Amino acid sequence: MMGRMSDPRHDERRRMEALSRDDLRKWQLQRLNEMLLAIIPLNRFYTEKFHDARLPLNSWEEFQELPWTTKEELVPTPDQAPHAKNHTFGLDHYVRYHQTSGTKGRPLVVLDTEEDWQWWIVTWQYVLDAAEIKTEDRVFMAFGFGPFIGFWSAFDAVTARGCLTIPGGGMSTTARLKTIQNASATVVFCTPTYALHLAETAQEQGVDLAQGSVRVLILAGEPGGSLPSVRQRLETAWGAKLIDHAGASEIGPWGFADREDRGLHVNEAEFIAEFWSHERDAPAEAGELSELVLTNLGRKGTPLIRYRTGDLVRPIWPESGPCRFVLLEGGVLGRADDMLIIRGVNIFPSSIESIVRQFHEIQEYRLTATKKGELDDLSIEIEDPQENPERVAEELQLQLSLRVEVTSVPLGSLPRSEGKSRRFVDLREK
Repeated sequence: MMGRMSDPRHDERRRMEALSRDDLRKWQLQRLNEMLLAIIPLNRFYTEKFHDARLPLNSWEEFQELPWTTKEELVPTPDQAPHAKNHTFGLDHYVRYHQTSGTKGRPLVVLDTEEDWQWWIVTWQYVLDAAEIKTEDRVFMAFGFGPFIGFWSAFDAVTARGCLTIPGGGMSTTARLKTIQNASATVVFCTPTYALHLAETAQEQGVDLAQGSVRVLILAGEPGGSLPSVRQRLETAWGAKLIDHAGASEIGPWGFADREDRGLHVNEAEFIAEFWSHERDAPAEAGELSELVLTNLGRKGTPLIRYRTGDLVRPIWPESGPCRFVLLEGGVLGRADDMLIIRGVNIFPSSIESIVRQFHEIQEYRLTATKKGELDDLSIEIEDPQENPERVAEELQLQLSLRVEVTSVPLGSLPRSEGKSRRFVDLREK
């Protein structure tokens, strides 16, 4: 029988989740003003960016008058220091060096002070609460311990909670599976892609993960954790509860799983969330497809204010229940620059994955986007033991009203990765 979560701040986190929208905005504005007072004029990037702003901010409307921040603005020029331009202090103030994955554009170096890193650890506790992590849990980290932030902050957050934490860097997939078994790990952290690969490898080796010790999978790095078909496949294979999470090196760990599996909550105790309509170029309404805009409230060494993440979501503001933080229905749906328009139909790679993963026998797949004249075109490769791609094409046409070319490729021929997957190959001219 698992014991209680030992973190004394647990009750305070639940109190924050239950705040009304008005009380939450007052709290956020207070935190933001405290951060602005601490970083200006030390932070050259925001001192110049907000030179016309009257500080402190007195209202939500004044906050919304501040300019956006974009990732392009953060990238240094060749003659500047290699790290992101929004750092507040000199290098001697920082203790953590990480960089973005480089999935879109060149990697961006991000630094954290000791105080900032403690903020990461505190913020991660909301994710661990959602997963009901206890001190008795034995946690396996299935990721490479390189400069990509991966689960570095999760490692320290779980350790701070008092769990036995097992690093899996530098191991083969087979070695990781053996370590999970030998250590009787109860929790595994990795990407959705790698969780599927671990399950696939276990099946090949005759290992029944569903009868093993793992009770929770905490997944991040890709949208798959909130897709029902991916969730069902992984929970069945592992015999474990799937907990989705979202964050980014440059902004922090902002999202934690909804207790009813509806998607992700934004941690509004530590982030201000805004939503910009993808279609109307205006503030989004409930349920509308929109870009997520975030402001972190406790990262003085690397602040980001009104940061356009590029993530597309559908926000819902709960009026009751244990958690009233904004809910992103279905989690992160995709990236704004990943959206395709195929014969007038808006398509995201996550929509394709949700359908392909309904065919449990398909081991891996890859999407390739190209241009045919002025139009986007899409083809799909699948590793299919049945060698029957037509049934997948028919399901895509049924659910998306779209005819897509689907072909079978040899088993094991498509790439696997422990990090962010490369299932979407975009050959369109940008």
